[in-house]
Amino acid sequence: MKTRLLFICLGNICRSPAADAIMKKMVKDADMENDIEVDSAGIGPWHVGQLPDKRMRDHGFLRHYSINHIARQFNAAVDFSRFDYIIVMDDENYKAITQQAKNNEDKNKVIRMADYFIRFRGRTSVPDPYYGGDEDFELALDLIEDGCRGLLKALK
Repeated sequence: MKTRLLFICLGNICRSPAADAIMKKMVKDADMENDIEVDSAGIGPWHVGQLPDKRMRDHGFLRHYSINHIARQFNAAVDFSRFDYIIVMDDENYKAITQQAKNNEDKNKVIRMADYFIRFRGRTSVPDPYYGGDEDFELALDLIEDGCRGLLKALK
């Protein structure tokens, strides 16, 4: 039975599609594609149907990731039952998703990416790079890679 992971950020155009692409590559490289399924979604509907932010796609490309997930909005009625873990990028995401949980079982599926940081222990979130520059996108990718490594290690 596959473990199903859903990465969440605000609009599903920067952090969560990057996490989707990074984790899929790590899962493939670990030959665990039959064991782990990965998806991503956003809290709000602003970018549904769009490709990720071009800056995130460009920065990801430089690291050999294909960040091309089409944005969708989190659907509590479907996603809580479909996914084993719902991984959020920051405390605001955590609050927004846990408020939609209908019971403790759903709420307990929601985890923070920062809880899996190895190299960046002490950091509490993956900051949204949307209003920032190149360094903000690079930091987001560094943190997401670190969190995905830690999460994959925990799942093994």
